[in-house]
Amino acid sequence: MATFGKVLVALALVVAAGCAGDDGGGTAEPADGPTTTQRARPEGPAADLSTELTGGAGTNVASASPPDAVLDAAGYEQREYEAAGTATAYAPEGELGPDGRWTVRPDREADYRTRIIVRRPVDPADSSGVVVAEWLNVSGGLDADPDWQMLHEDITRNGDTWVGVSAQVIGIEGGPVRVTTPDSEAAGAGRGIKAIDPERYGDLVHPGDDFGYDIFTQVARGLAAGGEPLGGERPELLLAVGESQSAFAMVTYINAVQPLAQVFDGFLVHSRGGPGLPLVTSGQAADIASALGGAGTLLRTDLGVPVIDVQSETDVSGLFASAEVRQDDTDTFRLWEMAGTAHADTRLVGDRSDSLGCGSINAGPMHLITKAAYRWLVEWAAGGAAPPVAPRLELVAGAAEPTLARDADGIVRGGIRTPLVDVPVDVLSGAPGANPDVVCLLSGQTTPLPPEALSARYSDADDYTTRYEAAADDAVEAGFVLAEDRAALLDAARPDRVG
Repeated sequence: MATFGKVLVALALVVAAGCAGDDGGGTAEPADGPTTTQRARPEGPAADLSTELTGGAGTNVASASPPDAVLDAAGYEQREYEAAGTATAYAPEGELGPDGRWTVRPDREADYRTRIIVRRPVDPADSSGVVVAEWLNVSGGLDADPDWQMLHEDITRNGDTWVGVSAQVIGIEGGPVRVTTPDSEAAGAGRGIKAIDPERYGDLVHPGDDFGYDIFTQVARGLAAGGEPLGGERPELLLAVGESQSAFAMVTYINAVQPLAQVFDGFLVHSRGGPGLPLVTSGQAADIASALGGAGTLLRTDLGVPVIDVQSETDVSGLFASAEVRQDDTDTFRLWEMAGTAHADTRLVGDRSDSLGCGSINAGPMHLITKAAYRWLVEWAAGGAAPPVAPRLELVAGAAEPTLARDADGIVRGGIRTPLVDVPVDVLSGAPGANPDVVCLLSGQTTPLPPEALSARYSDADDYTTRYEAAADDAVEAGFVLAEDRAALLDAARPDRVG
């Protein structure tokens, strides 16, 4: 159990089958934006989002790459607001079973005053009407925004609004940090933003993770009403995303809370393990180590809103072993397993990739595939086409634990393919390298193919380039990479490696 907990803490420190009820998916590109008007949502308490946070040292969030340059180039701005109200904690009614059809009841109430971070077009008229709320990841003792790191190109080119929600207590009040990096102490990991910057955040109060699910709901209701954080605009679509520990929270939210609240129009679950995040007692932080050691659960598919679950190689086997909770695609659910990817990669780690002591970590295509999943979710939630059905990563038959099947070079078989795995110059893997440090267990590997292997695969650089471009076009045509990202995929080609 301790190792599992260390693994999840390490992640945020370095970032800080068949189909029923549809046509099996299509290959057309998803549409550019929502095609429906705002749907009716049940009434309920909403967070007060009227107070803007200013002063102090500015917005505190652990980002692999600071957002300022991205926001400026896109005509976006970042602002921060208090989110205040009285939240409800939930208690289970009966067993929270493996089918995901969970029933909970309101249990306790507590006042809260947390914060949200809003990144939106400077001119509200440029907004698309799509708002995506990210449950900020606190595994390393700091609020981190990994799905913004994955998705920001598509969010900004579409005119969508991103909202990061401090839903868990550690981000505000602090808590234990089991694994550190050289810069974690200086960043204030484990102290909470109240202590890090009391001038800006000293009035915030978080009553515990048991209230986090309703806080997330109430923030969404506040956003649905429009108001200052959205420049007075009411959203047409409200989507929820979460990565790693936050994906565990999404599992619990989808299975237990969305049936009651019905506030979100769709969910992107990114890098989950088998279980959900636990429902805890008052004032505590959720015990992610115990969650990983608990029973797995499916995601319920009777909610009438779409869910896309994107999984790296690391998530499917090994520590997370989500293969044990694989489920069939339906008319509201898709599972995408991505070949050549790792739970944490160079995109999420950013400039610290070379300082981890892990060697060459995974430099795979996860962000490209995840952006396609996000675009499909927007279209699907708006009543448009369903995403394509994806092949599963292949497993070794008869293995005692889920084990990925690989070719002679170590490249995984099956799953969503890109030219980086089908026309390779490197072996991109989610498996850990030789360093047993927990951060390296999450970061995978990038291993160059030797010159003789490249000579056997390709007659010359032109042959490599032709085959690489064809494989890129296949990934775009299949709907697993956006047409707008084809250029980025081609930029990853390395004809200079082929002699």
